[in-house]
Amino acid sequence: MASFQFWKSGLNRANVAVMAMTRHCWKCGLEYKLPGSPGRSETCPRCGSDLKVCLNCGSYDPRVAQQCGDDRAEPVAEKHLANYCEYFDFIRREFVPPKAAHPREDKARDVLKKLLGD
Repeated sequence: MASFQFWKSGLNRANVAVMAMTRHCWKCGLEYKLPGSPGRSETCPRCGSDLKVCLNCGSYDPRVAQQCGDDRAEPVAEKHLANYCEYFDFIRREFVPPKAAHPREDKARDVLKKLLGD
């Protein structure tokens, strides 16, 4: 029934924007247009963050142990920094900006500051 209301509201497939699946910087979203995977020392020209990082890999999964779906890969502690992983596969996906704020964490910090009198 929801899809019926969607089409009834006057929207059609031509009016709905479709996000492109691209290889891009995990931090700012700048598209990586070169063929192949980035090298270990390659950085984003816009924001300067490393490109060969776990956060850009197809095996990255925050729900599994070591946040990596590839059992062969060595554990990497800093997921946002360049590494030497042999199994890196630059993922194609829609860009979703990383969350800047953590409201639950910020609220806990505020309560702790009030408790300690800071």
